[in-house]
Amino acid sequence: MNDFYLIARITSISGSEGFLNLQIITDFAEKLVNLKEVYIDFFGSKKKFLVEDLRQSKKSSQIKFKRFNSLRELQILLGRDVFISGKNLTQLPKGSYFIHDLIDVEVHRDNRILGRIREVMNLPANDVFVIVDDEGNELLIPFVLDFIEQLDLKNKKLILKSGVGEYEDDEN
Repeated sequence: MNDFYLIARITSISGSEGFLNLQIITDFAEKLVNLKEVYIDFFGSKKKFLVEDLRQSKKSSQIKFKRFNSLRELQILLGRDVFISGKNLTQLPKGSYFIHDLIDVEVHRDNRILGRIREVMNLPANDVFVIVDDEGNELLIPFVLDFIEQLDLKNKKLILKSGVGEYEDDEN
């Protein structure tokens, strides 16, 4: 089984040379310049696309696929998600994690299960875990290493230090 990881979304056509604008969904966009192939989702099935060129600047990223040149061909790709295969994942520095590895991790504090990580919001100050309990209640906890006592990705378990995420209006 091949695992796929979301890296970008195609947002619009860029000019008349066959390039598409990308909304990058990774913290490691600079690692994408050497990609030879990506996968695009079509109705739940991933199709391989060969990368002809990839341009990046501080403000934007564009991709051009081999054998995709006409406006009609490019329009089919608008709004589609772009993935890489697991073999193309970059090595992360210590203390950094892929968001897909954090999703569905069970979160504990003070020997209680708070819920599971449903989403990781990327905010200017730091990332924030969206933790959802069994009743659908959300708890937002900043992803700050000082708040974490233990993170075990193999067993999908995160233990927060005592007191993290507790506020006066907590009912528990």
